[in-house]
Amino acid sequence: MQNAPLVVVPMAHKAAYLERYAEPDKGWEDRAEARWPAPYWHIDTGMAALLMLLSAVDEGLGACFFGIMPEHLPSFRGEFGVPDEYDPIGGVTVGHRADDMPPQGARIAERRRAADQVIHRGHWGRHA
Repeated sequence: MQNAPLVVVPMAHKAAYLERYAEPDKGWEDRAEARWPAPYWHIDTGMAALLMLLSAVDEGLGACFFGIMPEHLPSFRGEFGVPDEYDPIGGVTVGHRADDMPPQGARIAERRRAADQVIHRGHWGRHA
């Protein structure tokens, strides 16, 4: 991961999101944040990161999402000149798996939960 040839840092921009939804074709006339049940500017940015991960896999590449810890945000912003109104939601490394890396261990598969443990049908706790 540390030698990945590409690192993408998806950025949420709340002000741009609120401005867009205050335009006439969206039906609201103000930038009221209170009407949003969740910060969709972060959610949409997360979905964009997921699409990057899936696209990398589709192209036969490896990719990994990683978080940027709060204590590292000031130095990240300073190093790359990121304005305060942009929020990095993490980073995505993209590249090829190193030839000298061992294959992923069986423990990865062991940690995966069965479908009936994570899928609920029509009501929480109903699996069939």
